[in-house]
Amino acid sequence: MNKLFYFLFKWRPFQWRTIMVYELISFAIMYTTVPMLAYGIKPYNWEILRIILLSILTLFSGYFATLIWNDISDIEIDRIAHPDRIMPSGRITPKQFFIVALVFSALVFSCAILISVWCLFIVGMAALFVTFHNKFLKKIVKIPAYSEIFTPIQWVTVAVFGYVAIWTALPQSSALSYNLPVLGAIAFDADSFVNMILLVLFTYFADDAHDLPEGIHDIEGDRKHGVRTYASSFGIKTSAKISFAMYFISGILAVILFFRTILSPIFLVPFIIVWLYTLSWSYRYIKKDEQEMKETGLLIGQKGFNYFLTVFVLMFLDILLQLFYHSFLAA
Repeated sequence: MNKLFYFLFKWRPFQWRTIMVYELISFAIMYTTVPMLAYGIKPYNWEILRIILLSILTLFSGYFATLIWNDISDIEIDRIAHPDRIMPSGRITPKQFFIVALVFSALVFSCAILISVWCLFIVGMAALFVTFHNKFLKKIVKIPAYSEIFTPIQWVTVAVFGYVAIWTALPQSSALSYNLPVLGAIAFDADSFVNMILLVLFTYFADDAHDLPEGIHDIEGDRKHGVRTYASSFGIKTSAKISFAMYFISGILAVILFFRTILSPIFLVPFIIVWLYTLSWSYRYIKKDEQEMKETGLLIGQKGFNYFLTVFVLMFLDILLQLFYHSFLAA
C-alpha cells in the first residue's frame, strides 16, 4: 500500500512544491466545500454526506487521471522542462501510465453516475475536452495563449460539479426546474446559479494566475513544441503582468461571493490577508529580470496555487463553524 501511495503522489517530484500531504488534504476540502456552499446552512443527513463523499471520490480520481493524461501528452516538453518526472526519467513507460489513467477514468464515471446522470454528463464533457486539449488542440490551435486560456477547465469543473450534484441529487425548492430526456431533473434558483458563476470565475482566474509563472518557466519547451502560452505568445513580462491582474480579479470575485452567499467574516478577514500576501509576491515577481523569472517561475506558481487552495480551505472552515454554531450553540 505504501508503494502505491508513493507511486500516485510522487510521479512529479517537484522539489519546489510544499508538502504533498497538505495539497491532498486541501483537494479533499475543496471537493467538499462546493456542495456544502451550494447546500447552505441546513441540517445534514446521510444523503448530503453521501453526495459529498461521492464528489470527493469522483473529483480526486479525475485529478489523478488528468495529471496522468497531461504527463503522457506532454512527455516531449517534459524531457526539456521537467526531466525528473516519472516518464522522462524512464521510471515508467507511457503504456503503463496509460493503463493507470484508464483505471482512474473508470472511477470518475462510476462515482459520478451514483450521484446523478447530470454529474456523469459534466465529467464526461470535461474528460473529452481535456483529452483533446492535451493531445491535439494546445499544439495545433493558433489562438495566442490558447493552452493557458483553457487549462483551468479541470478546476472549473469542480465548481460546476458541486453545485449540480446538489441541484440534481437533493430535492430543491426553487424557481427554475427542468426535466430533460436522459439527463433527468435539475432544479435551482437564480441566486444559486449566479453564485455558481461567481465561483466558476474565481476558480478560473485564481488557477490561471498561478499557471502563468509556471508557463514562464516552461517557455523554451513550449516554444519548441508550438504550445501557445501567455509567455510564448506575448513575452515573459506581459505574462507576469497578466498573472497579477488575474490574482487581483480573483480577489474581487471572492469578496463579491462573500456578500452573496452564506460565507461570514470568518472567511473574509483571513482571505483578504492571504490575497494581499499573494498580490505582493506577484508584484515583486514582475520586477525581476527575465532570466530570474524563468528560474523562479515554479516557486511563484506554487505560491499562487497555495493561495487558490487556501481560499477553499477558508470557505470550508467558515461553513463548518457556522454549522457547529447552528447545530449546538444556537439550538
